[in-house]
Amino acid sequence: MIPVAFEYTRPSTVKDAVAVLAADPDAKVLAGGQSLLPVLRLRLAAPSTLVDLRDIESLHGVRIGDGELVIGAMTTHAEILHDRRVAEHAPLIAAATATVGDRQVRHLGTFGGSLSHADPAGDLPAVACALDATMVAVGPNGRREIAAADFFVDYLTTALAPDEILAEVRVRDTAGWGYRYEKFSRMAQAWAVVAVAALVRRSDGGVTDTRVALTSMASRPVRASAVEQALTGTDGDTGAITAAAGHADEGTAPPDDVNGGADYRAHLARVLTRRALTAAAGA
Repeated sequence: MIPVAFEYTRPSTVKDAVAVLAADPDAKVLAGGQSLLPVLRLRLAAPSTLVDLRDIESLHGVRIGDGELVIGAMTTHAEILHDRRVAEHAPLIAAATATVGDRQVRHLGTFGGSLSHADPAGDLPAVACALDATMVAVGPNGRREIAAADFFVDYLTTALAPDEILAEVRVRDTAGWGYRYEKFSRMAQAWAVVAVAALVRRSDGGVTDTRVALTSMASRPVRASAVEQALTGTDGDTGAITAAAGHADEGTAPPDDVNGGADYRAHLARVLTRRALTAAAGA
């Protein structure tokens, strides 16, 4: 199908992009376009204006600032995969990004675009939650910070206001943590039926911190707090991991669709959490 006619603008600054969004409530931001363009072709969205962000240099690239890894929203998945700072300071991001789509998608799709799309089956929202990432939004009233736990509100819905743009994502250093992104999908390059992002920090032979977030287990990414509490403070051996993973589906509301029933997803969550924790804890 052919999209509904729309205006197109390609601003060079965040200020100009925000001005367009503030003036036109039916305008839509275009990042990499890997999610938006299919929706436009199906006429499931009909924006009056597309605001293309690709020429805004301040939204591109990776840097270290104030002791945090800072990723510009328009940084592509391919750029993240080849950036040594991501590999060193937040390797979980690189591990999950390697599973996103195919090579063509990764060269066009963007980090911020994937997060702003907020598909609960997407790989990066759960990773952002596991990392306790901070989203930096820019709107007519300036910049504001949004915790990842508050950023994802519901299916395809974020805390961004209609006239705000996700400018960058800030992540605290997790170098030295064990990590794993465990994903199950029906075929290569497909959306996750269930996936698990896990981080484990050890000290003096025990687990001192655990972070686990789930993909496709609710209408937004879910932190598996019961798992985290169960494993932290243990030796992190096989028995402790198996017991902790048994709590993976607690507090979730998995969908029941053509990719799998709710009970099936709950089972997968427990199995994949055990695998992810085993790798992350080095058990």
